Amino acid sequence: MTSARYSKIIEVLNLRQPDLVVVTDSVLKGQNLSAIIRTCDAVGVMQLHSVSDNAFFGAHTGTTVGAHKWVKTSLRKKITEPLEDFKNAGYQIVAADVCATSKDYREVDFTKPTTLVLGAELEGISDEAQPYIDHSITVPMMGMVESFNVSVAGAIILSEARRQREQAGLYDSCRLDDATFNKLLFEWMQPVLAKYCQKHQLDYPELDEDGDIADPNWHQQVMGS
Repeated sequence: MTSARYSKIIEVLNLRQPDLVVVTDSVLKGQNLSAIIRTCDAVGVMQLHSVSDNAFFGAHTGTTVGAHKWVKTSLRKKITEPLEDFKNAGYQIVAADVCATSKDYREVDFTKPTTLVLGAELEGISDEAQPYIDHSITVPMMGMVESFNVSVAGAIILSEARRQREQAGLYDSCRLDDATFNKLLFEWMQPVLAKYCQKHQLDYPELDEDGDIADPNWHQQVMGS
């Protein structure tokens, strides 16, 4: 480990937005999913819920370039599951959807706790998702085509969310609680040891200023027992 990597991870965690979430509604193309994940990482989104009937996630790793390591991805079979959870938690549900009630994406207040729903490449937002949606939004088009590719639309909308949140100062200080921050810091710095601790139900040890295990005897005490 290096102090530079440790400092970079600290910097990124300080910019994470715990109340900005993405849900993909039957987006099945791996390259689209991967591009969405990369955008999530770029704007500070911490979690993505990928919904499909068979709970399959086919991220195209060439597009994510490792971004899937930094964005927690949950596989869900029903779109109602994550949307109900976030609705009950007080999030506004915003769906990228070309419909009669769609508004310009820039008219939505993304500084509020927000769940952005991105629909399937052909079918769009599912009927099951509709009752949960607070705002349907669209990116205005200047040409003959009706809408952007789902990953492009997601990038444009999330960039606007980032712009609004930057102006509101939501990136100015860490918004993660200490427990979440320290958990992610360890898992990002020490992924192999994190899996070992999870498997054996061990508490994560403290890290030093370079991201290494602070206790020099920890490996012997734990792995040697």
